[in-house]
Amino acid sequence: MSLRAAWRAVALAIALVICVIRFWLMKLSGPMTLERRALWIQDASRVILKSMGVHYRLHGTPPRRGLVVANHLSYVDVLVLGAAMPSFFVAKIEIGSWPFFGMTTRMGGTIFVDRGSLDSAKSVAEQMKERLKLEIPVPVMLFPEGTSTDGREVLRFHSRLIDPATSLGAPITAAAIRYVLEGGGEERELCWHDDMLFVTHLWKVLGTVGFSAEVTFGEPHVYTDRREAADATHDEVVAMRAGTNRGAEDVVPVMR
Repeated sequence: MSLRAAWRAVALAIALVICVIRFWLMKLSGPMTLERRALWIQDASRVILKSMGVHYRLHGTPPRRGLVVANHLSYVDVLVLGAAMPSFFVAKIEIGSWPFFGMTTRMGGTIFVDRGSLDSAKSVAEQMKERLKLEIPVPVMLFPEGTSTDGREVLRFHSRLIDPATSLGAPITAAAIRYVLEGGGEERELCWHDDMLFVTHLWKVLGTVGFSAEVTFGEPHVYTDRREAADATHDEVVAMRAGTNRGAEDVVPVMR
């Protein structure tokens, strides 16, 4: 495990450097608009996942606009969803200061929220509205549980940052994330939760064999009430994680 993790750690470092170089090459070719930043994040996520040895499969159709809400198991979720579609992520402010990952999220146009500040939440809601109004095929991505979990249950969705979509009448799509380990290992082994150190968890992920992520997208819906939207999408995510509401077709094959 240690040798595998070390090899992938080197590959990850190289991948991050490649992604930064690609960003600056794109910048030299023209202004880095929000749409170009989102496309860069998609490309970077695919490169980083491959370097980490993480495979993924998508069920259903990734949306091209509106708000996407998903359960949250780990920072790996961001990479998987980022690889699935160009996205504007809403993330906790601490991520912006992480080594390398923080830099890439800032470069990709992520909106950062201080979950302990009402003023920050109000500011983020306004930024989300501006992104949702853009006439480009890039949805806003939100984890309304407010924290990552061990996967044993999907926490109640907070509705405050769902309000920008309901107030604008923008479509909201539920997305369910699950991790699958070969050999029947428990999903929680790869979840980042409680007081786990980032470096310790990353090393564990890099050393894991047969690890894949699955994302199931529901159908977009328009809601007029933020609490109704939060509860409905929460229940939809729970159902999709249980396998009772999964898309019929895989639109992206397992990454190798």
